[in-house]
Amino acid sequence: MVNQIVHNLGLPPIEKTIYIEDVATKEEIEKARSIRMVEGKHVIPVPTFEIKRDFSGYLLDSLQIFKKNKGEQPYISEKSVIRPTFTYLGDYTISTNVFKQITMHIVKSMPEVHKATKLEVQTYQDGIFIKIDVIIEFGANIKKTLLKLKQAVKGDIEKYTSMNVFDVIVTAKSINVNTNR
Repeated sequence: MVNQIVHNLGLPPIEKTIYIEDVATKEEIEKARSIRMVEGKHVIPVPTFEIKRDFSGYLLDSLQIFKKNKGEQPYISEKSVIRPTFTYLGDYTISTNVFKQITMHIVKSMPEVHKATKLEVQTYQDGIFIKIDVIIEFGANIKKTLLKLKQAVKGDIEKYTSMNVFDVIVTAKSINVNTNR
C-alpha cells in the first residue's frame, strides 16, 4: 500500500522501511491500539519534536512512559499522540485574533520596533500568512530588526498554536525619530 501511495504521488522510491515492531514492544502496540479505539487518538512511537509541521490542524500531545528493560538503567520513552481531524471528537478553530494578539505581544516586546501600523492575518485550512507594517526606532538595524520580528512571530505562533505559518511579511513603513515612546 505504501509503495502504491508513493507511486500515485510521484515520489521517489522508498529508501528504508521501519516497521512498528522494530521500534515498539507488543505491549506498546496494544496500548496504542486501545487508545485509538477508546479515545480516537493515534499514538506514534516517536518524540513530538520529530513530527513535522505537516500535522498542522491536529492536536498533539506527548506521552512520557517510564521504562525499564532487564539489565538496563530505567529511562523515559516519549510517544506522540495525534488526534486526526476526521475523528468523531469534533473540530477546533483558532480565531485570527489569537494570531494578532501573539504578534502584537512580540511587537511590543521589541524595543527596536516603535509600533505596528497594520496587521493582516490570512487563514487557510492548512496554515496562515501574516503581513505586518511597522515603524522602526531610529538607530535600529532595519534588516536585522525585521528578520528578528519575522522569526519571533513565526516561531511563537507555531509553538503556541501548532499551526503552520507559511510566511510572515514584515515591512518597515517609516522610522520613529522621537526618542520618547
